[in-house]
Amino acid sequence: FYDSRCCQLTSLKRHIPLSDSGVCMAAHESSYNTDATHYNSWDGSTDFGIFQINSRYWCQNGDEYSSNICQIPCSDLLSNNLSADVECAKIIAQDSNGMSAWVAWRSYCEGQDLSQYVEGCGV
Repeated sequence: FYDSRCCQLTSLKRHIPLSDSGVCMAAHESSYNTDATHYNSWDGSTDFGIFQINSRYWCQNGDEYSSNICQIPCSDLLSNNLSADVECAKIIAQDSNGMSAWVAWRSYCEGQDLSQYVEGCGV
């Protein structure tokens, strides 16, 4: 069946040169929700967008302290236009931790058969 998940996957696969592991990560980080946010009470940071990119290191959330390595406002990650998310994810993936920067990737995607994440979507 073709559902909203498949619409998101089609868009993801068009923009992301990542393998199916990026799709798996988006499934577990945000359930493919492009406007997802998650506040981290332990350090006051917030995760943004389909890949749940953290404001402490990767994007700027208002006047909150951030390294802002991707040099973007976090609000840019809350759009159906995934270009900012993809570009920042590429920067994160090139970091020394690589895809391991995402807990969901380590827990659900690394070393797994990922075909289920694109099955039935024609991507």
